Amino acid sequence: MKKENLELAIELRHELHQNPEPSNYEVWTKKRLMDFLKEHTSLEIVDRGLWFYAIYHAGEDKPNIAYRADFDAIPMDEGIELPYGSRNPGVSHKCGHDGHSASLAAFALEIDQEGADKNIYFLFQHAEETGDGAFQAKVFIKENNIEEIFAFHNTSGTPLRSVNVIEGTSNFASRGMTIKMVGKPTHASQPELGINPSYAIAKIINSIPEWTSADSNRGLVLCTVVQVNIGERAFGIAASEGELLMTIRAEFEDELDKLQDNMEKLAIREAEKDKLKVSFEYNDIFPVTANHPESNVKVRKVALDKGFKLIEMEKGHRGSEDYGWYTKETKGTIFWIGNGETYPAVHTYEFDFPDENIEVAVEMFKGLAAI
Repeated sequence: MKKENLELAIELRHELHQNPEPSNYEVWTKKRLMDFLKEHTSLEIVDRGLWFYAIYHAGEDKPNIAYRADFDAIPMDEGIELPYGSRNPGVSHKCGHDGHSASLAAFALEIDQEGADKNIYFLFQHAEETGDGAFQAKVFIKENNIEEIFAFHNTSGTPLRSVNVIEGTSNFASRGMTIKMVGKPTHASQPELGINPSYAIAKIINSIPEWTSADSNRGLVLCTVVQVNIGERAFGIAASEGELLMTIRAEFEDELDKLQDNMEKLAIREAEKDKLKVSFEYNDIFPVTANHPESNVKVRKVALDKGFKLIEMEKGHRGSEDYGWYTKETKGTIFWIGNGETYPAVHTYEFDFPDENIEVAVEMFKGLAAI
């Protein structure tokens, strides 16, 4: 890529890093990215409220190919000293979305300057961390007849500037699940007069190892208890209300659905037996992100043609990625660019997106656009 475009992208990345915003509140971030493209390109820009996209028009008879970057930050302090450190206490770009967006913006500069024989769509998306960004933006695929979509994510624990790809599941499906049970209060000396949800909730928790067992599933299935809240800190009153909060996660979406179904059915049975009221709530819903074989072939070819180290991943990432909403609508791939084998992991204080990876992402995107 051009040196001047790389310098602009690094400057933009640092600016985004200084001004992080959490999911669904990325007002400044979105405006800054739009202004950057307006200042440095002649691309058409389409504002969709919380998200936007830019278009390079090659012609009505040309294929429509999309590239996506996320731009939200996470609720976490910076934790390290950086000359461009976060100015917003409690929020920081510790997942590298600043680098993803700066890379896509740099790719837009290169396409605007050099042209392409395809219609190229540059999708800038909000709220990846909560899973609802891509769910809201997936309408973009059908509205624009997108034939293929590509994205990258940075990843630590693999060589710097390497390109990592996998067949099938790239990121596990997950969802936050809350089971709420309501009974009847009573004095602690007369528990028989009340209805206590503790035993039903305990039964659900004790059943988790059976449902997540490797013997019962073809892929990895996880259920992580994140909070159990039963009763009040009052020793004279028996517990009458309780909530069980879990993150359920699976390599295959049908097995996640099966786990959820098992938990709901057991909760309903126990509630009926003990005369409890039961309800369910779901948050941070992520689908499985599954790569398409045709798109993977292109990623591999471009990586090798560009001289990047190509690594075949043995397993998908347990952490979820809302990009899967797009690959349910059209073919595509998310590949992973290495931060370094000993580089700090994302979502840690020590992490900062490596600027060297901007050029890798841009060259990969350019190569994919040329196939």
